[in-house]
Amino acid sequence: LARGIQHTAVRQAHRKYEPDFHDKYGNLVLLGGAVVFTAVWGYVFTQTGMEWGLSPVGRITPKEWRE
Repeated sequence: LARGIQHTAVRQAHRKYEPDFHDKYGNLVLLGGAVVFTAVWGYVFTQTGMEWGLSPVGRITPKEWRE
């Protein structure tokens, strides 16, 4: 039994390595995702009109009450 397992391991080790999807396209997919992520968040941060400030003190004032 051990001899058969050893023989199989040697045969697989000598098999020609074929690159899979991740070897071929992994970096490209990662780079594409980073570009989309940056573009979307860049748009959100610059175009949505949000005011960035950590403290709301002094910014939030009550509206006048209308009767």
